[in-house]
Amino acid sequence: MFTGLIRAIGEIERIAPVGGDMRVRVRTAKLPLADIALGDSIAVNGVCLTAVELDQGRFAADVSRETLAHTTLGDLGPGARVNLEPALTLSTPLGGHLVSGHVDGVGQVLEVREDARSWRLQIHAPAELARYIAPKGSICVDGTSLTVNRVVGCVFDLNIVPHTLQETIIGDYRAGTRVNLEVDLIARYLERLLLGDRAADAGGEAITLEFLRRHGFAG
Repeated sequence: MFTGLIRAIGEIERIAPVGGDMRVRVRTAKLPLADIALGDSIAVNGVCLTAVELDQGRFAADVSRETLAHTTLGDLGPGARVNLEPALTLSTPLGGHLVSGHVDGVGQVLEVREDARSWRLQIHAPAELARYIAPKGSICVDGTSLTVNRVVGCVFDLNIVPHTLQETIIGDYRAGTRVNLEVDLIARYLERLLLGDRAADAGGEAITLEFLRRHGFAG
């Protein structure tokens, strides 16, 4: 588990095919590795990876074909900047929100514009994720915990303050940038709970307004 508070901006040193998938080596910059052991988890742009090699100022992790297919890690090459966060501990302050490091889908930045010292971002999410994104709710973008300002269909808006621009890779975003999205895990589990026994059906009924009305959750 993670908090969505980025600890360092790392850099891809190498990403190479190994046995049908990939191994990535990341320079960790200011992220301390003293308390990280082989087998520990580190989120790279919001993707939970397992450290399989540790060296001075760098680590390596294997990236499966499943992860490559559902995240932006396959887009990265040497020199690419990435958000880094080690797994939380029981003493870690939860300043963001609970993040699993399991990416739900890839979105695309539609617009970046300045608003005083902040930036306003508009991001298009995959249609299947739209129902989990709510105004003033939490969303994780490339591993960064952010608050949704507005949602219209599959498009949501964010306000990025100067500190976040400086301490994450969001300052690199441009229209067209692909980003990893993880929705609020509570929303995902709530959907399954509302399905009740229907959750066991192979093609379980989707949560819609009509579904909520039939089961007394909406007027």
